[in-house]
Amino acid sequence: MSNSSRADSAIEHATVTISFGERFQASEQFDVVFKEGMGLVERAANYLEGAGRAEAKGLSSAATILYSSESMRLTTRLLDLASWLLIRRACKEGELTEAQAKRKRGRVKLQNPGRASHVAGYNELPGGLRGLIEESDALNDRIIRLDSAMNIDVAQVTSEPPVANPVGIQMERLRIAFGR
Repeated sequence: MSNSSRADSAIEHATVTISFGERFQASEQFDVVFKEGMGLVERAANYLEGAGRAEAKGLSSAATILYSSESMRLTTRLLDLASWLLIRRACKEGELTEAQAKRKRGRVKLQNPGRASHVAGYNELPGGLRGLIEESDALNDRIIRLDSAMNIDVAQVTSEPPVANPVGIQMERLRIAFGR
């Protein structure tokens, strides 16, 4: 094989698209996000059934209504996040195909709602609830970014003309030139 045909082969090889979603899902980083998310769900459930219930009894009427609505929003957000995490884990473990996961993911309502901290009376809410809301907002933002990055249509990316990797091309040419 001539040097130019080997270099052309290297150029073709250098334009392979790597799926961020597949790599992330198979990584230990996914496991960290999964444990963090499921741990937050558990802590929120424990708080709302225990200390949160007791703290809510001492609130003013207006703060009690706000507590009820914000705890429902928190619960809904955490259930959506847990659903997303469980779908992605099922894919990782081979329990779901990507097509099945995509259908299930369509039912999960990830959204970026307004922040509760901007609501009048937010500072009257117990610190435990405010902390859980803020943690869930941060996790929600993170998962929305991950979901967006993981759902890039690889077919669309690969159907566009490949962009050559100039550094990879030069490295391959050097490797060929020096016979390594």
